[in-house]
Amino acid sequence: MTTHKVEQLIIATAGFFWCFLMWFSTAAFSPSIAADYHLNIKALGLLASSAIWMAPAGRVLAGWASDRFGAPRTFACLLGGCGLISIASGFTTNYNVLFLERILVAIAGVSFVVGIQHVAQWFDAHEIGTAEGLYAGTGNAGAGAGALVLPRLFGTNYHAAFIDLGVVALIIAAWYLWRGRAATSAERKNLVRGKSGLRGTLFIWSRYIAIALMLAYAMSFGLEIALNAWLPGYFMRGFHKEILALGFHGVAGVQIAAGTFAAVASFTASLFRPFSGFMSDLFQRRGWAPLPFIAKTLPYAPRLHWLGVSLILIILAMSGLTASGLSGSLHLSVVTLVALGIFISCGTGGTFALVPLLFPDRPGSAAGFIGGVSTAAAIVYPLIFSRGENPHIGYICVAFFMFLPFMLFYFWAARYERHPEEHGLLPGRLALDEA
Repeated sequence: MTTHKVEQLIIATAGFFWCFLMWFSTAAFSPSIAADYHLNIKALGLLASSAIWMAPAGRVLAGWASDRFGAPRTFACLLGGCGLISIASGFTTNYNVLFLERILVAIAGVSFVVGIQHVAQWFDAHEIGTAEGLYAGTGNAGAGAGALVLPRLFGTNYHAAFIDLGVVALIIAAWYLWRGRAATSAERKNLVRGKSGLRGTLFIWSRYIAIALMLAYAMSFGLEIALNAWLPGYFMRGFHKEILALGFHGVAGVQIAAGTFAAVASFTASLFRPFSGFMSDLFQRRGWAPLPFIAKTLPYAPRLHWLGVSLILIILAMSGLTASGLSGSLHLSVVTLVALGIFISCGTGGTFALVPLLFPDRPGSAAGFIGGVSTAAAIVYPLIFSRGENPHIGYICVAFFMFLPFMLFYFWAARYERHPEEHGLLPGRLALDEA
């Protein structure tokens, strides 16, 4: 049993890592694509935004498909389909066709929920947190690996990169079909499916605290994937002179430098997820509840406070990123980006440390809503980042006009001292099991 579940974790993690690598490979080559097709800053913002267009609805459908057809088959189909389209995009010379193909390749990002379901079937409650953390953290690092490695391997030849990425995706898809297995016991199947009927789903979607956690995840993971798509183009446009001064020249050199700086956020956001879990546990053990406007007597109240602190830190770091950019300091911007990546990991880890505690009977429905719908915000962020001629201003605009209201709603929803999961837009009788 142990050998089988470790193998399934390795297969799922490898598949998710490669899906993330394909998902944001467009961003890694955005300087080359911009040079070939003469894209301006607004066009780059649209290209970055398009990488997330398929994620919100796609994750919901992928979760249903993994329950209906099994995670191994669903994951293999995603890898195979996206791999074929990636190969096709490598032969495309028309920008409109390339844009459409890269949107379809970005469907690879919905694989997250499929792997979550796959891994959950094989690991027991006392070890599932570590297993899912290894799966999600390693897979998310694929975006940073792409930004760091792909420009060095392929230079400006993004056509060859897209072809090679697609070929490897087909190989992993075949491996997944060959060795991937769904757990067979009826108990595990029931655990995965959970109480996922329409009534239970509506109950989750209408709870104030679920909406608040979804917004918190939009501030953290939604921001993370938006930055993965946006940052290479941002560093190319916002710090072009500074990059040239470092000795990088030409489109290939600027692309390598921009990808290296962009990878900072992805790597820190992925690598510090265990730290966020440790801090949530530490707040819980010590009983720390420093924020005056969040519940203090709930058994998991300290975890609510840790997430609240994380959201405050994200807003401060986003404001600092604008200040660093306006100062013209590339070094300060990278340091600020490291801090932002750490704070993002605090938000992602802090959110899902609460989900199973608030909705123990419907963790799947809650995770699907919070982890899926929140990605819609990532579509909007790059569009705001690229709205003005100055690429540095967008961060503080998002912080004050989106994140601040999100955070205030979270504080409001987390104020209940008794059963915050019972308060919502629709009647509480929706909580009744569907007999």
